[in-house]
Amino acid sequence: MNDSARVTVVGEALVDLLWRTGEREVRAVPGGSPANVAVGLHRLDRPVTLVTAWGDDVPGALVSGHLADAGLTVTRAKTTPPGRTIVALAYLDRDGGARYDFLADWDPLDLPVPEDTAVLHTGSLAVVIEPGASRVLELCREQRRLGRTVVADLNVRPAVQPDRDAYLATARSLAGAVDVLKSSDEDLAWLLPGLSAPDAARELLAEGPPLVVVTLGAEGALAVTAEGGVRVGAPDVAVADTVGAGDSFQSALLDAIAGHGGPPTGQEELAATLARCAAAAALTCTRVGADPPTRTELAAWHTS
Repeated sequence: MNDSARVTVVGEALVDLLWRTGEREVRAVPGGSPANVAVGLHRLDRPVTLVTAWGDDVPGALVSGHLADAGLTVTRAKTTPPGRTIVALAYLDRDGGARYDFLADWDPLDLPVPEDTAVLHTGSLAVVIEPGASRVLELCREQRRLGRTVVADLNVRPAVQPDRDAYLATARSLAGAVDVLKSSDEDLAWLLPGLSAPDAARELLAEGPPLVVVTLGAEGALAVTAEGGVRVGAPDVAVADTVGAGDSFQSALLDAIAGHGGPPTGQEELAATLARCAAAAALTCTRVGADPPTRTELAAWHTS
């Protein structure tokens, strides 16, 4: 197990405006899937660098302060002036689920990757919003050619690209540029309606990634490879909300990939990895907002 292998996360940091059903006040919370993943990796004591961008505006000041308080190593990419921080309006239902609308701007001009990077991660808005998305896709291809493990989380957001066919084309291109592709069953149901989660995962597996991982919410997670598939359940918890659960799952997955020197292989290793990831997601669901566990918390909770 290599505890010093670095993960570089490329993607958006933004401000979520959380609006709960029945409430009149909206709460501003810094986040963004890639930023949340980086925070989760940091809490798991994994060396991590976040390459992101934000504007010199009120939301940007909140993002900047949040990343500094989190203790992250951050590279702020240059952008075309004036630059605007992404803002997401998250509508939270009474069961803790969320729907999103976005005021989006993603135009990083440079995406520098530290030389000691072992694993590159990206996904979410960063692979959909142009002109930055094309640069991120090329970065994935370049880093894979250099021998680094490349991982992506689709984290589908139809609010930023409502054209299903265009979004699916993006997903297929991304799948062909990475070693591990992660998605949720809800993502796949929107992208590939009519297919079960395992069948949709195999559809994306055919694009070239050796491993596709799918989260199933309260039902756990599954993984498919050319050799077959693995499925694990999820711990039963009292849900505060689901914000950041998928990102915590992804942090744990990246931590395992970096630690093992590549994607897990073999059914036992895959199952053990997925079970730990599902535990990280479940623990996050017991808390309000994107609040991923530390390595100590996850170890104690996962083995209890």
